[in-house]
Amino acid sequence: MKNLLTLFILVLIFFSCTSQNSPKTVFIVRHAEKQLVDNPDPDLAQVGQVRAKKLAQILEDQEIKHIFSSDYKRTRQTAQPTAEQFGLSIQSYDPRNQDALVEQLRSLEGNILVVGHSNTVSQLANYFVGDGEKFEDLEDIEYDFIYEVSLEKSGSLVVRKLYKEY
Repeated sequence: MKNLLTLFILVLIFFSCTSQNSPKTVFIVRHAEKQLVDNPDPDLAQVGQVRAKKLAQILEDQEIKHIFSSDYKRTRQTAQPTAEQFGLSIQSYDPRNQDALVEQLRSLEGNILVVGHSNTVSQLANYFVGDGEKFEDLEDIEYDFIYEVSLEKSGSLVVRKLYKEY
C-alpha cells in the first residue's frame, strides 16, 4: 500500500511538472491594413478595421488565452477585437527580441495570438519550423496570411493560411 501511494504521488508530480507542454496553437498575423499617412505609428485604415474584426471571427472558437502585440497602434488595433471577444488584455512584446517571446510562448498554457509586422511574423513562425522550409518576409502589400503554429509534446507544425481559407 505504501509503494502504491508513493507511485501515485510521483505520477501526480510528473504530470504537474509537464503541464507547460500541453498542446496549443499560436496564431501569428501581421497587423491589418494601415492608413497611408506620413506617420511612423498610423492607425488602421477602414479596410484594416474590417480585417481585425474578421480575425476575431476566425478565432472565436479557438479559446485564445493570451494576446501579444508590438507596441504600435496598428498592431494593438488589429488585436483589439479578439481581446474584447475573449475578455483579455493585450500584452506588449519587443519584436526585436523574438528569442524572449518564443520562450514565453512555449511556457504559456492555452492558445495564443501574436500580432506583428511584415518583417517579423515570418521570422517568428520560422522559430517553430525547425529544419523545414523557411518563410520569407512579407511584402508591404501582403496582409492576408495567418501562421498557425501547433505546439505539441512531439514537436511543432507550422501552416500558413489565407484569411479566406477560414
